[in-house]
Amino acid sequence: MREVSASSCHERFGAYRTMTTVPPIARIASLIGDPARARMLSALMDGRSRTAGELAREATITPQTASSHLAKLVEGDLLTIEKQGRHRYHRLASSDVAHALEALFVVSAPVQPKQRLGPTDTGVRRARVCYDHMAGEIAVQLTEHWREQGWFSVSGDAWCLTSNGREGLHALGIDLPNAHLRRPALRGCIDWSERRCHLAGQLGAALLQAMLVQDLVRRQSGSRVLTITAHGERELARWLR
Repeated sequence: MREVSASSCHERFGAYRTMTTVPPIARIASLIGDPARARMLSALMDGRSRTAGELAREATITPQTASSHLAKLVEGDLLTIEKQGRHRYHRLASSDVAHALEALFVVSAPVQPKQRLGPTDTGVRRARVCYDHMAGEIAVQLTEHWREQGWFSVSGDAWCLTSNGREGLHALGIDLPNAHLRRPALRGCIDWSERRCHLAGQLGAALLQAMLVQDLVRRQSGSRVLTITAHGERELARWLR
């Protein structure tokens, strides 16, 4: 019988281990793929924090089952916990998690060519919160208008703010990105309903914050929908002029 060297066994074991190692994307996909966990993650896409009890009601499961699911999501770095007194609040771990979830909304529901894409609710379609930035028809219109004005330069997936863009956004009262932060200054996020890009990254968050502070939009309680105020309608018409 032919002898097998120790080095040969080691090489074969290494190759087998490589073939059987689960890639990180499979672990994340299994966490998101559970229906109850998917409903809880979707509920947190409005950027607000929620208790385990609130998320259990969102997912229509018992508090005990919700606690088990939430522990897995925290362990998988999809959620983080904030403690305030006796309460524990859950929120999405980062804007990257929200960005990935929004992208999954785009590809998760294949449609026929003649069907309307995305959600049917008109409020959700027009303006909504996507974690900490704005999504929907208005957000896409602003993004494309400012891009046409030369405020952004886009090369593949890389979005850069131009000097004209800095001046224009500053004039609108929108905070400019901080180059010292790890979060991308600016990037495009494929919109679930419009299937075109809206602004994400630091600038996307700054845009939503400015619109809330200037009372151009208001958040609806318990919903991702943003209501455009009368003042906001006039200002947005000016911004898009």
